[in-house]
Amino acid sequence: MAKDYYQILGVSKSASEEEIKKAYRKLAHQYHPDKGGDEKKFKEINEAYQILSDKEKKGQYDQFGNVFEGSPGGGSAQGGPAGGWDSQWAWGSPGGMEFDFNDLGEMMEEMFGFGNPRKRKEVKRGKDIEVDIEIALEDTLETREKEIHLYKLVACPRCQGKGAEPGTKIQECFSCRGKGEVQQIRRTAFGSFTRITTCPECGGEGFRPEKPCNVCKGEGRVKNEEKIKIFIPAGVDTNQVIKVEGKGDAGRKGGKAGDLYLRVSIRRHPVFKRKGDDLHIFLPVSFSQAALGDDIEIATLDGKKILLKVPSGIESGKILRLSGKGIPHFQGYGQGDIYVELVVKTPKKLTKKQKELLEDLKKEGI
Repeated sequence: MAKDYYQILGVSKSASEEEIKKAYRKLAHQYHPDKGGDEKKFKEINEAYQILSDKEKKGQYDQFGNVFEGSPGGGSAQGGPAGGWDSQWAWGSPGGMEFDFNDLGEMMEEMFGFGNPRKRKEVKRGKDIEVDIEIALEDTLETREKEIHLYKLVACPRCQGKGAEPGTKIQECFSCRGKGEVQQIRRTAFGSFTRITTCPECGGEGFRPEKPCNVCKGEGRVKNEEKIKIFIPAGVDTNQVIKVEGKGDAGRKGGKAGDLYLRVSIRRHPVFKRKGDDLHIFLPVSFSQAALGDDIEIATLDGKKILLKVPSGIESGKILRLSGKGIPHFQGYGQGDIYVELVVKTPKKLTKKQKELLEDLKKEGI
């Protein structure tokens, strides 16, 4: 006969989740073996709570008097196949024995160590955050400090991330005695098997606040805006990622914070084009400058003026290099170069005097 889990916990079928939890806490505290209680009764209480605290299992139990996952109790569902129960629940053997193939899989897992791994204690570390950040090309010339504003999970200011009301204690979970895990006995046609599951009372942490914080409700963190100072290293390029340790979401109940990852993109510059750590520009020159040569003043990316010596007789499309005037190498020594591509301008409108001079040059074969 299937067990009456409501009777075991001393609650009615219409009991709320909170009432079921309250009854479980009271009985578990009363019958806990470490406090001299009845171990068999304690396991029965824990078994009942495992079913009634899970909405899906509780629904199956209320409808069929059992749970389809091979839960404790081992009886067949009421009403048989005609009652609409899951066809994977029971299979008839020649001897009339019924068993659950889900149980069989879990048995094999327990015996040989394959299948889905057991649930581990809930990770308290906060999540990592990735943010896109755009900077000007000029900002890559030296390490820059910037301030960004992020709306994220931060440590609760009331409880300082502990999850407990100030002045109250954080106690060892009475259900798992600080282990974060409890034993669950499962009875099948092949016998009883014990599984280690995450403690439903403390979520696998092993400790619970005596009184949860009124602000964060025991989480130890709340959503809020945080100003974060970041340093963008010289030479950074588009799609590079900068890691800022510990600036992601705050962890639960004082757990380690996640990290912040900044994905960089560089705005297009109106004059310079970046290729690696080198800069490329086009420099228009007149016909006379190309023919006779000239010293032309140009501005570098940082706004400083330098003289570029254009040799005489240079052709359009030729490239001159300014060594060490480009972008600093990322996390290294040295600097890229500036490559200047000369573009000889052909005048579209000429004065009468210019035409006469060009005619004279034409006669000279130039």
